[in-house]
Amino acid sequence: MTSFLWVNMVWDNPFISWNPEECGGLTEISVAAKNLWLPDLFIIEFMDVDTTPTSLYAYVHSSGRINYDKPMKVTSICNLDIFYFPFDQQNCTLTFSSFLYTVDHLLLGMEKEVWEITDNSRDIIRTQGEWELLGINKATPKLIMGSSLYDQIMFHVTIRRRPRLYVINLLLPSGFLIAIDALSFFLPVESGNRAPFKMTLLLGYTVFLLMMNDLLPASGTPLISVYFALCLSLMVVSLLEAIFLTYLLNLVTTQPPPMPPWLHSLLLHYLRATDRCNKRSQKEPRGSGPNLIHLPGLMEPVVMATWVPGSSEAKLNGDPGSTRAPLEQEAQGRLTANMFLCSFLPDLTCLSLKDPAQESHLIIVLS
Repeated sequence: MTSFLWVNMVWDNPFISWNPEECGGLTEISVAAKNLWLPDLFIIEFMDVDTTPTSLYAYVHSSGRINYDKPMKVTSICNLDIFYFPFDQQNCTLTFSSFLYTVDHLLLGMEKEVWEITDNSRDIIRTQGEWELLGINKATPKLIMGSSLYDQIMFHVTIRRRPRLYVINLLLPSGFLIAIDALSFFLPVESGNRAPFKMTLLLGYTVFLLMMNDLLPASGTPLISVYFALCLSLMVVSLLEAIFLTYLLNLVTTQPPPMPPWLHSLLLHYLRATDRCNKRSQKEPRGSGPNLIHLPGLMEPVVMATWVPGSSEAKLNGDPGSTRAPLEQEAQGRLTANMFLCSFLPDLTCLSLKDPAQESHLIIVLS
């Protein structure tokens, strides 16, 4: 933490005093600081060399009281708790102590109250920077170094970060991008624009995080970093969901792939069972209704397999009892394996068996 301090040191030196009446009523003079004894005050949390110019003169009163003002630019250590960044409050300490003189030779105190110092600091320093001064508290602990005891004055400075910069540059753009990504679900999947749109948003959000990385604290894991990681994860999941929906839509609307050769050979292998169907139909008596044909390896047929009479068979309708049965058996014996695959679906198979001699058709529909 870098602070600008105006240190006003006052002490009494009994060896420097005079009677104003003997000196023409002179009560105060200015003396070069190098000709006076100065207390060796330092700040324990000091981290850098003070580059501010030292005061050249000090004011000496006739009673021996010396007033010495010194500006200081202090770069000190401050343990920051950045979990609630950028809505965090910090409590930093500035401890003034002597390096050489113990409590037997030097005692530290305050000429003004703490609330007066706080009000003066707020009135004088009206900054528009990153931090805002909330309050100053003091404590007077003693520092023990071996057998020596040193006096100290510890100031607890409470400051609060102004979050406006981070809200405008970090939180609002991130919230807008997440809202746009959520509204993109209203885009129709059929248009094919949802996945590219979400991919563009994800790329833009990544570039945004890279550009705003300098505004985040370099150490620690603030809550806002978890928020950004969660937003990025939600956008990735949203993109994967859009890709999956597009894949399902494309799977439904496109034509099924052609039948592979191994499946075609498998169907031909099972269709050879029609020979057994022909033998069984010769053994079983024919009734008035159509007979069921069972193919091994396939589901139960729900549509009956019947003969559709051709032109030559229509001439025999006059005597169905004596002539039709021998002709049907003869046609079944000469039934060739001219099979045509009409359609192949998981729930419907249509096969056509044709006898060119009798011009009769056997239609089998499997479900």
